[in-house]
Amino acid sequence: MTYTEALEKVNSRLLFGMQPGLERITALLNELGNPQDKLKYVHVCGTNGKGTACTLTASVLKESGYKTGKNISPYVLNFRERFQINGEMITEDELAEEVETIWPAVERLDGQGCPISEFELVTAIAFHWFAKNQCDIVVMEVGMGGLYDATNVIKTPEVVAMMSISLDHTAWLGDTVEQIALEKSGVIKEKGRVVLYPEQKPSVTSLIQQVCQEHDAELRIPDIEHIQVVNQDIDGTTFEVDGQQLHTPFLGEHQIKNAAVVWEVIQVLRQRGYRIPDAALAAGFAKSFNPARMEVISRSPLCLLDGGHNAGCAWVVKEALARFVPGKRTAIMGMMADKDSAAALEILGPMFKRIITVRPQNPRSLSAEELAATARRFCPEAHPAENCQQALEMALREWEEDEALIVCGSFYLAGEIRDLLLEKFRER
Repeated sequence: MTYTEALEKVNSRLLFGMQPGLERITALLNELGNPQDKLKYVHVCGTNGKGTACTLTASVLKESGYKTGKNISPYVLNFRERFQINGEMITEDELAEEVETIWPAVERLDGQGCPISEFELVTAIAFHWFAKNQCDIVVMEVGMGGLYDATNVIKTPEVVAMMSISLDHTAWLGDTVEQIALEKSGVIKEKGRVVLYPEQKPSVTSLIQQVCQEHDAELRIPDIEHIQVVNQDIDGTTFEVDGQQLHTPFLGEHQIKNAAVVWEVIQVLRQRGYRIPDAALAAGFAKSFNPARMEVISRSPLCLLDGGHNAGCAWVVKEALARFVPGKRTAIMGMMADKDSAAALEILGPMFKRIITVRPQNPRSLSAEELAATARRFCPEAHPAENCQQALEMALREWEEDEALIVCGSFYLAGEIRDLLLEKFRER
């Protein structure tokens, strides 16, 4: 099987859509000898900040000498980003081999009326590949929700990182933050350990505390007052905690809270017997990189790329722009039809002089015309483009010297446009 054929096999499962529930993934993993039971985990849940938490944690563990798997969702630039060991993506040949190995089990379950979804297949590939490579520990990101997410077949992890919780996937998870928090709390296991993102909505914190009590699970909430910010600028955030100075290349106030969660996760792992020197902690933070998360594409002119796709992400981008990008701003935006574009634009729209809308190449994407119509309610100068190339040309037309370009709204858009941005701004 070739890599292209393997991707076609994986994508063929998209027709089954999202199917919350653990019956199918459990059946598939049983067919494969339950590779998930051979591994240890940091399980990362929440609405926003999961990708950053996964990257920071995995980077620190790698710097500490552990063979560290990382499984993320969604990917930004390459499908293989979903599966990484010590920062290296699975090779095309390895992925083809994994799909070839697992596919007969998928077909057997199809014949038994148990169709495996795309995300379930991807999750099974991750478990199987990490186990085959005998990873010391895996940092695993929850796909959607928690209780019925395919990753939740794992037994009690070393620690759960519960990141910021806000409204997202409301059709599946509930239309209140409390309902969503309850669904996400399903990853908390008996006698487990949980680190909760600080300054959640009080009702969310109370709910997580209750679930932890019911499962006799230890709960830690970082105290932000103990973190001293040394510097924040376009290059990231430097702060001091417990006498140690740390730097992350990630931009924005929220990154202090994300880093605080990971710092606390590392303390739990240390108590669990993992040897994580201070030097490895500092190096892991400093070397972390996430594409399309307030990523600086260019400094002159300033161009930032962010893939955040809900109202919570929009607030984060707004705060970062207000603090670090004070001049005129033009946006290129694309969003999925199942996201609350009006809520995101109500937050972000007034931040921009112009908004150029584009439809990402994804079946779930919102048309550029519809997004522009919504955007005009908050930014009168909103115009649709036919594709990313035209959107970039429109954005750079009538460009002013102190202007900044912000590309945001979807990881699908980010993946589609990133190379184009890098090429364009290298020319300037």
